[in-house]
Amino acid sequence: MSPGNPTDIAEDVFSQDDNIFANRQLLNIGHVPNPDRIVGRDDEIRKLAEQLRGAIDGHAPDNVIIYGKTGTGKSLVSKYVMTRAQETAESAVSIGTVYLDCSEDNTETQAVSSLARRLNQQDITGTAVPPTGLSTAKYYKHFWEIIDAQFDVAIIILDEVDLLANDDLLMKLSRAEEADKVDCHIGIIAISNKIQYAEDLNERVKSSLRHKELFFQPYDATQLRDILQNRTDAFQTDVLTDDVVPLCAAFAAQEHGDARKAIDILRHAGKIAYKQGAKMVTEAHVREAQQYAEKDRFRELIDGAPTQAKTILMALAELSLNAEAEAFPTRKVFEQYQLICKQIGMDELTERRFRDILKEQAFLGIVEIHKKNQGLAGGVNLENRLIEDPEIVKDILREDNRMNGWHD
Repeated sequence: MSPGNPTDIAEDVFSQDDNIFANRQLLNIGHVPNPDRIVGRDDEIRKLAEQLRGAIDGHAPDNVIIYGKTGTGKSLVSKYVMTRAQETAESAVSIGTVYLDCSEDNTETQAVSSLARRLNQQDITGTAVPPTGLSTAKYYKHFWEIIDAQFDVAIIILDEVDLLANDDLLMKLSRAEEADKVDCHIGIIAISNKIQYAEDLNERVKSSLRHKELFFQPYDATQLRDILQNRTDAFQTDVLTDDVVPLCAAFAAQEHGDARKAIDILRHAGKIAYKQGAKMVTEAHVREAQQYAEKDRFRELIDGAPTQAKTILMALAELSLNAEAEAFPTRKVFEQYQLICKQIGMDELTERRFRDILKEQAFLGIVEIHKKNQGLAGGVNLENRLIEDPEIVKDILREDNRMNGWHD
């Protein structure tokens, strides 16, 4: 085999036996496992099923807003319960289901276009929906016709709903029957990492949505171990050493019980072992994988974040890298934020809005905020620190074009 031949190199890689993985799909974040693999979410499954109960009889399900930090099972449970409702429906009841990631389709036109195309069965509707090229109103017209022609009930999951450019999609979906757009009942499951999301909705949307709320607590270390144990058949038999699963769970438990992170670390550990030609996945592979997963997790958290939020995080990263302290008073972070805004030519937020965004980052598990008592004369101050390694934070934020204008 000639070492410089790309075809031979590719064939060599493809023909290599995989002595580490048996079924990598089980470690994909988007994979919806069988019910016996879903851990620690019985109460949440029951509560969400109760909200969708009416759908299986052909009635309107409740609209639900689900909150919780990244990796707490919100999307997993929503997809599972939605699918079970569709499967359990009375034979005379047709339920359509669709999942939309609003970080990818974040404008009203993109969102309704995707909903229409994913629910459309052209052999039934006789309608072809192009991915682009139509007005928003035309996409809505197609969407109403599609769900009316096919379903008695449509259940729609809007994941990361807070990334939508505005509330118009929620307004139109929740008012569709009332406005005589459709006869089909529409149920909305809106998922957000932001606990204050519903509070920020337009009052007309709140009134129209009439939603229930469901909060997902982080997983504990025992639940994380069970989650990983239920996915170990992704690997070949006896490939994982005994300390791999507990260590992956321990790392994730330190980061607010994030199951995604636990699975990421386990997957990365397997990939590292495979690339190194190792016969087993060991503690050393897990520790190396944790560094990869740390960066991936942070990138995922901030990928769709507004530039203002990224600028605030950059300010905190700069302070962390250029001072001996780890935590900083809010006022000092605000001053560093103002400095960066001036250099990159960005409008500054008010201090009140700045504090709100900083609190949002704390809820997402990126920043930690704690009170520091300054004594009788100083009162109580809030201090902020990055949970992530500031060097990692800075490197990833540099990927934002506007952040490249900042020179520390």
